[in-house]
Amino acid sequence: MAVRELLVYIDGALYPKSQAKISVYDHGLLYGDGVFEGIRAYGGYVFKLKEHIDRLFKSAHVIKLTMPLTKQGVIDAVLETLRRNNLRDAYIRLLVTRGFGDIGVDPRKCPKASIIIITEPLLPAFGVESQEKGISAIITWIRRDRVDATSHEVKSMNYLNSMLGKLEAFDAGADEAIMLDTRGFVSEAPTSNLFIVKNDEVATPPPTAGILCGITRATVMELALKLGFHVTERDITPSELISADEVFLTGTHAEIVPVTKIAERIVGDGKVGAVTRRIIEEFKMVTQDSKHGVQIYP
Repeated sequence: MAVRELLVYIDGALYPKSQAKISVYDHGLLYGDGVFEGIRAYGGYVFKLKEHIDRLFKSAHVIKLTMPLTKQGVIDAVLETLRRNNLRDAYIRLLVTRGFGDIGVDPRKCPKASIIIITEPLLPAFGVESQEKGISAIITWIRRDRVDATSHEVKSMNYLNSMLGKLEAFDAGADEAIMLDTRGFVSEAPTSNLFIVKNDEVATPPPTAGILCGITRATVMELALKLGFHVTERDITPSELISADEVFLTGTHAEIVPVTKIAERIVGDGKVGAVTRRIIEEFKMVTQDSKHGVQIYP
């Protein structure tokens, strides 16, 4: 019996995955001109969906991209795509491109933005054992862009900066890269935020370090406060990073991933720390709590 292909939403219609296409003149392809969100569904609920849609619209506003649907319209399209694919646990990639235009970079040549929604089952970002054993990282020479340049506060479709960091990590035999900002302070990983733990302080870099303010990052900060830890948002030096008791990454795809080796130096005792484990456990409980999501099947 043939397995039915997953369907992809493009501008109000659903297409089998193998037939889902956009024009080669779409400015998202030609210039990386667009914004996106990565979202997760757990047990029939889309986790923090409204928060993701709010951030999507904020990103679109910054790059002067007129959204073709309302916030509720986008939410309805996401839920309908999940229903049509019969998915309860999934990764959702929601993209909004500037749309069809011409070879010129002039965005005014694109009369209407396009919305694409991809929904698929998802494997862990760093493998099934990453939360138990941790991962290794390098400190890459690729710096996060200045906040007054192509700011990573906007979740845009231009990820060249992140891709270069990833490539250097893989070439060095590491699982991940940690990026600094243009001042030399710790920023984030290519697709995830970063936290350190030292003497029961849970610290994470601020937006001024060129980070994307992640939805999972915000959730972890709330959880850490609830657990009684002192949570700070401040500049972190590379030396502080390497000498931390614990380091972990957060993101929609990654969820929470411990980092146990950085730049060939063991973090803490080389094992997943107690604070990280507690936060992982609390985060799993939150993702299964229906009050933090939007129901897929009414």
